[in-house]
Amino acid sequence: MQTIWNLDPSHSNVSFSIKHLMIAKVYGCFEKFTGTLVLDSEELTKSSVKASIETNSVNTRNEERDTHVRSVDFFDTEKFPLITFKSTSVSDKKIVGDITIHGITKPIELETEVTNEEIKDLSKNTKIRYSATTKIQLKDFGLTWNTALGGGGLLVGDEVSVMLDIQFVKQVIPIP
Repeated sequence: MQTIWNLDPSHSNVSFSIKHLMIAKVYGCFEKFTGTLVLDSEELTKSSVKASIETNSVNTRNEERDTHVRSVDFFDTEKFPLITFKSTSVSDKKIVGDITIHGITKPIELETEVTNEEIKDLSKNTKIRYSATTKIQLKDFGLTWNTALGGGGLLVGDEVSVMLDIQFVKQVIPIP
């Protein structure tokens, strides 16, 4: 049986890390995102996921850096306001799908951890949790801005680690 689950943004996290100066990691998150999970409890492979992230909601805890990341050098948020994901296959260990960043669509694999136990919150909503990780290469999405460092290397790494910790709320369909 298929059920629809809506991403609960107030209890979810979409975060990332990237190397800076070739030595340290900068961490950030997106504050605005939506998603839907169509879950087939009898045959997980018939499930699907769709999500979108507002690029303008990036937050690295540094306003100057956030402004630069929103600019044409990186996300170009005016032209590309969303990052989107649509699954092509779902299993208990992985979700495969197409992600579109900066107008370029590429396949990615999300390694998942699933908590299939349905839990009621204090408001009697039914919830489940998924966490997932993946890595993407900025250059694959046309994001190539960088600055060479005097001693070699680059200011910004190319590989981004993405971490998702998502709660979904079961959609209640009113009985006619």
